[in-house]
Amino acid sequence: MNKRRFARREDLGLSKAEFAVLKRLNTPDKIQTYLDAIPQNFEVGGETCLSVREVLSQRRALCIEGAMIAAAALWVQGEPPLLMDLKATRDYDHIVTLFRRNGCWGAISKTNHPVLRWRDPVYRSLRELAMSYFHEYCNKRHQKTLRSYSVAFDMRRLDPKTWVTQKKSCWDVGRALDAARHYPLVTKKQTKLLRLRDPLEREAQKLQDHRPPRRK
Repeated sequence: MNKRRFARREDLGLSKAEFAVLKRLNTPDKIQTYLDAIPQNFEVGGETCLSVREVLSQRRALCIEGAMIAAAALWVQGEPPLLMDLKATRDYDHIVTLFRRNGCWGAISKTNHPVLRWRDPVYRSLRELAMSYFHEYCNKRHQKTLRSYSVAFDMRRLDPKTWVTQKKSCWDVGRALDAARHYPLVTKKQTKLLRLRDPLEREAQKLQDHRPPRRK
């Protein structure tokens, strides 16, 4: 594990121009603004898990890809590059990048919808932060699907070649997050009491930052 506090350009293996982009993203707020401006990765050519370098080059990202960009940017600024996996049932997982201010947790998040977004650093524990996503997290059947959250996964555990400069999709990162220890958010009894999202919430969730490309 590379426990260096500040990630140097040589540690990440990036070019001067690539490193300069991360260097400019010197606050969580700037990182989030950058990710919001990047078009959504609609995986038109097939499923991806793009590395930091590929996101910078292709200018597209989905949640795990945006999370890795955020983690690298935080590491450059001397903050630990921590990810958290939110695990769902009958739905996709979501991955956010963690940061702390004044002892409280916040999250940077890449998403294309009005839900599962940025979280201000006001949460006293990772469970509290994860629970802030519970009501919003739902599938196409309008069921609330979030079930567990992972420990804070330090990306310094992985060789930067596997997630910063990898040319192929970074599936090893997804597998490592999936294998990390997870903690349950609700019991089986509680899941039986969950109400479906109401009609207004369903309409609101149709909003998108970026429109998918038209099919030819």
